[in-house]
Amino acid sequence: MIRTLKHLFVPNPLDDILSDAVDRGLRKILIVWNRGLGDIALGLFPLTHRIREYLPQAEITFLTRPDLEEGFLLLHDIAVISSPTIKRGKSFSVEEELRKTGHSPADFDLIMEKPDPTRWLYPQIGKLTPKLTWRSEWDTLHKKFVDTSSGISIGVHVQTETNYNYEKNWPVDHWRRFFAEAKKLDARIFLFGFSPQPVFEGENIVDLRGKTNLLEMLSIIKSCCTHLVVPDSGVLCLAYYLDIVMPLHIVSLWADPRQGILRQKVASPNPALMHMPFVGRNKDTSRIPVEEVLQALKSKGTCKLKKF
Repeated sequence: MIRTLKHLFVPNPLDDILSDAVDRGLRKILIVWNRGLGDIALGLFPLTHRIREYLPQAEITFLTRPDLEEGFLLLHDIAVISSPTIKRGKSFSVEEELRKTGHSPADFDLIMEKPDPTRWLYPQIGKLTPKLTWRSEWDTLHKKFVDTSSGISIGVHVQTETNYNYEKNWPVDHWRRFFAEAKKLDARIFLFGFSPQPVFEGENIVDLRGKTNLLEMLSIIKSCCTHLVVPDSGVLCLAYYLDIVMPLHIVSLWADPRQGILRQKVASPNPALMHMPFVGRNKDTSRIPVEEVLQALKSKGTCKLKKF
């Protein structure tokens, strides 16, 4: 409650920064970002939107690490500088990283070195819908891995591969049972992520972990998947906020419903998307039953958050 009151009544630092930028006629803005993939939709789309409310002609550039670079292509009218020496969770000198990529702080009028979307953009929760731009030239990227087909095809993000003070992932034994039962539905499974561990085997499983880049993965979801079963992750955020019209049924698995897309409290910009969020009580995803997830795949609609 204290945090909420602070957000509501304490002056927003972002508004002060942008008001000053207007007064000084600043236009070229550099935003430094070294956090998660999902934050591109949840934090950086709202940030660029707010900047352009103050500065419609702003030229916005992000400095980031290479594994996030493609995600920024989903934002409208921005530029990206990526440096291979930027690592997640590691501090770095902005000036040095710019220099390594042939740039300089002098190239920009304003540098946001430590943006705080959680604090700065609180007033937009429940009001602003992030919309990620999809380009038609990406539609065929999936063909390198799989052709479209009829029947049930389920995209799965087994492990978020990030560290939090609670466990975000569904237990491995739950996934194994889920895959075995999905086979009975004659469903094809696509595994997404970076690491091919833990190993999952089955005739119906296509393990794409570590084999696709971000846009290739999204192309597979867009063109080949009827369903997506995922924890609170970047994969969920990007698929949920793609500004397209495409039938997709998402079953999301949560330890903390106060995070991610549930915190944003807005519907997907995709009117054909159905979403069923399941939450394990006490931040325990193992409470979410395999049988309930399987049953959700057969559902024809969207449901409110369901706790187990």
